[in-house]
Amino acid sequence: MKPPEARRRLSPDLREQEIVREAVKFFAEFGFEGQTRELAKRLGITQPLLYRYFPTKDALVERVYQEVFLRRWNPFWEELLQDRSKPLGERLTAFYRDYSQVILTYEWVRLFMFSGLKGLDFNTRYLDLLRQRVFDLIINELRLAHSRKPPDEAPITTMEIEAVWGLHAAIFYLGVRKFIYNMPVENINSIVDLELRIFLDGVPGTLAGR
Repeated sequence: MKPPEARRRLSPDLREQEIVREAVKFFAEFGFEGQTRELAKRLGITQPLLYRYFPTKDALVERVYQEVFLRRWNPFWEELLQDRSKPLGERLTAFYRDYSQVILTYEWVRLFMFSGLKGLDFNTRYLDLLRQRVFDLIINELRLAHSRKPPDEAPITTMEIEAVWGLHAAIFYLGVRKFIYNMPVENINSIVDLELRIFLDGVPGTLAGR
């Protein structure tokens, strides 16, 4: 019988894309303890061929991070949150509905959880990105909507960050229920809308910059 890699020849670019796609699925299923030997078997290639594209497992894991957490980031979200031609509640609803479609997937949720359990820095890097590109924007827009001083005049407080964390965590938890606890979650958009109503009703009391 022909060796696995001889059965289906692909160009280097296509082979690399195939490896990354399968690695995303593989690590989401088994966690980052999953062995590259088993991944190669699933791909129908030899382990040495896999290492021609990714010399170390760490290099492959880093590519998975780039693929799942960075390439799926939509720069339009930042524009949306700052589009003051629309009411803030409408902007937040549009953002979190779209964002939830990206993160509330089997692969995204499980890889994020496995990363934390493994002690990788995926979570820290991604959450730093989230804080800089989303949380600070939301707080700035909230202050403006409630006639408070902007962050350059009154620094963002811990409680303001915690308020946005609470909203974000409530939405992410829908994915935990579905893909970690295997509990059905129906009508995610309606739940997102509910969490936003609770947030917008309660958040004025936490805002600084009076």
